[in-house]
Amino acid sequence: MAKILIVEDNALNIKLFCDLLAAHGHQPEAVTDSRQALDAAHELDPDLVITDIQLPHVTGLDLIRMIRADEQLCDVPIMAVTAYSARGDEERIRAAGAQAYVSKPISVMRFADTVEQLLKGEGEADPHVDAGPQVGDSSGGDPEGGAVTE
Repeated sequence: MAKILIVEDNALNIKLFCDLLAAHGHQPEAVTDSRQALDAAHELDPDLVITDIQLPHVTGLDLIRMIRADEQLCDVPIMAVTAYSARGDEERIRAAGAQAYVSKPISVMRFADTVEQLLKGEGEADPHVDAGPQVGDSSGGDPEGGAVTE
């Protein structure tokens, strides 16, 4: 069972990510305020950090940089998730220190595969594989099989 810290400010996304991770046998812990994320990471000692990029207070990019600069956390794999993907975003996110970048809407299968590969130390799942129900798009659907928004 892997301990996974989720840094996300959207309650529906938190529920969805936590439910998916728990269903795959992991122990998710969510932080909604990015200002508390580093302290939560020190307390949890996670095997993986999943962070939104568009966060109030401390952005996901800044949080990734802070984790990479932290002696205790610098080797923890990071998966960035964002609904706002633009040209060059993936390069900036990876340059900050994230091993994986997933843009919303994400597929449930791709999310789970990426988590498993990061936990095994294999990097990101094939970015061209995008099968399964879409989550995190702007349609505002439900987490049972629909989509949730940023």
